[in-house]
Amino acid sequence: MDILELLTTRRSCKTLSAPAPDELQLDTIFQAATQVPDHGDLKPWRFVAIQSEEGMQRFQAALRETAITLNMGEKTLQKAERIGKFAPLVIGVIASPKEGKPEWEQHMSAACAAYAIQLAAKAQGFDNVWITGLWTNAPVLQREFECTEKEKIIGLIMIGTAENASDEPKNWDVSEFVTNW
Repeated sequence: MDILELLTTRRSCKTLSAPAPDELQLDTIFQAATQVPDHGDLKPWRFVAIQSEEGMQRFQAALRETAITLNMGEKTLQKAERIGKFAPLVIGVIASPKEGKPEWEQHMSAACAAYAIQLAAKAQGFDNVWITGLWTNAPVLQREFECTEKEKIIGLIMIGTAENASDEPKNWDVSEFVTNW
């Protein structure tokens, strides 16, 4: 797959199973994540790779605790159970802003790192989905990822092998989004 095909056909996939990237492939994924735009070479991101059985159990417990602590009800608790088992590899992407440069730029760099993780995984034959919302904003996962007061979880990148991947690219009529001057 060439780079343009990758960029124009990548899709999110929520039905992921083993195998996940091995250690060498995972290193390549993190190398890609560290090559993103980074004003001032601050490295304003860090990553939590969850792949061991113990790590997955800890992650699943944090999701359950989030649903219970926020009193979100049985439906959210069931969703937490599903999300905790989405994929054999989860990468938490954390914006870790440094002093001296605008935080918004550093958050955008972390978001670029998350997308680079997705692209590097896909380039190596793995599918993925980027999860945000309740799970990334809740204090439980912030605590488990040892986030400081200034850090923010940008997303959870779930990576594995697609069970039911769509081969249909979501290409759009770009004239809806582009203004030519």
